[in-house]
Amino acid sequence: MLQIADRLNRIKPSPSSMAGQRARELRAAGRDIIGLTTGEPDFDTPPNVCEAVVRAMAQSKTKYTDVGGTAELKAAIRDKFRRDNALDYSAAEIIASTGGKQIVFNALMCTVQGGDEVIVPTPYWVSYPDIVLLADGTPVFVPCPPENGFKLRPQDLERVLTPRTRWLVLNAPNNPSGATYTHDELKALAEVLLRHPRVWVLTDDIYEHILYDGRRFATIAQVEPALKERTLTLNGVSKAYAMTGWRLGYGGAPAELVKAMVKLQSQSTTNPSSIGQAAAVEALNGPQQFIAERTRIFQDRRDLLVTQLNAIPGIHCHSPEGAFYAFPSCADLIGKTTPEGKLLASDEDFVLYLLEAQNLAVLQGGAYGVSPFFRISFATSVPQLQEGLRRLRLACEALR
Repeated sequence: MLQIADRLNRIKPSPSSMAGQRARELRAAGRDIIGLTTGEPDFDTPPNVCEAVVRAMAQSKTKYTDVGGTAELKAAIRDKFRRDNALDYSAAEIIASTGGKQIVFNALMCTVQGGDEVIVPTPYWVSYPDIVLLADGTPVFVPCPPENGFKLRPQDLERVLTPRTRWLVLNAPNNPSGATYTHDELKALAEVLLRHPRVWVLTDDIYEHILYDGRRFATIAQVEPALKERTLTLNGVSKAYAMTGWRLGYGGAPAELVKAMVKLQSQSTTNPSSIGQAAAVEALNGPQQFIAERTRIFQDRRDLLVTQLNAIPGIHCHSPEGAFYAFPSCADLIGKTTPEGKLLASDEDFVLYLLEAQNLAVLQGGAYGVSPFFRISFATSVPQLQEGLRRLRLACEALR
C-alpha cells in the first residue's frame, strides 16, 4: 500500500485551482456554468510577446538555461525594478522561477523551520499558509476586517510579533480583497519592522499595475530602503501581461537568500521554460501602454460589479482598490434556507447553493481565511459578469 508522507496531510488542494477545474468539468458535462473563480485576465497575451517567442524558437533558444534565469531575463527584471520601483538589484540578487508561487515556496522552504512563525494577514491568497505548513512553520493570522479597509495596521502587526517570527507576508493589491497600501501606510508598517530586525518581509506585488482611481503603487523596500536587506520583492508577468499560462515569476532579494533559493530550485524544477523566459524579456522591455488601457477596462467592470452587488438584498461589498476581485459579505444570508429547505450555515454552503441552483461558480471566503464572504473575479467579459449577477440575484431572492 502506498504511504503518503505526513507533511501532505498538513495542506489542502488549492481552492482556487480546484474551483476552476470543477467549473471546467461541469461545462464538459453539459452544465451552463458561469465561472467567476479564476484570477486570470480574459485578455490575450500581447502580440509582441508571442512574436518574441516565435523568434526565440527559430533561434533554437529551447535548451536548458541557468537555474535562476538567463542573463537577458535578469537584466530585464533589474531594469523593471529600477524603472517602476526605484530598486537597484545586482544580477546575483535576482531569481526567475516557474510562476510567482514557486518564489514563495522556495523562499519559505529555504528559511522556515519547526517553531518559526510567519505572519499572514487575513484575507490572504490561498497558498501562503499551506506553504508555511509544508515548511514546518506556523502561520500566524492577523485579521484585517473591511472596517480597516482589509489592511494590516501597525498596532496589529506589533501585537503578533514574537521572538519566533521569521517572516511577514504582505500582498497588495490584495487577492482577494483588492486592498492596497499608500506610501504612508507602508512607512508606518516599516517603522514597526525596523524595531524587529530578525523579521523578513515577503512582499507579493503581482498585481502592482492593476490599481484604480488614480492610485500610485509603492512597495516596502522602496518606501524604507533600510528594509531592502531583509525583503524579498516578488512579482511576475502573469497578471499585468495576461501570461498566466507562461508560468514565469521573479524576485529580488539579498544574494544570500537568492543563492539558497537557486540551490533548492536546482533540485526541483531547475530553470523556468526557456521560451517563457524569452516571452518575459519582451513583456518587461516592450511597450507598456496597454497595461493602463486594460486597467481602465477592469475599473469599469469593478464599478459595474460593486454597484450591482450592493443592490442585491443581503450582499454588502467593499470597493476594491486594485487587482480584479470583489470580496462581498454574505453575512446577512447565513441562517436562511434554500427553496429545497437546506439551511445555509456558512459561506461554503452559500457558494455550493449558487453552483447547484444557478450554475454560478464563485469561491467561499473561508478559503481566504475570512467568513462569511465570497470572492468574485471580474477578469472576465461584461456579459459574463452581468449574467453572473443576474443568477446571483435570483439565488438570493429565492432564500427564505
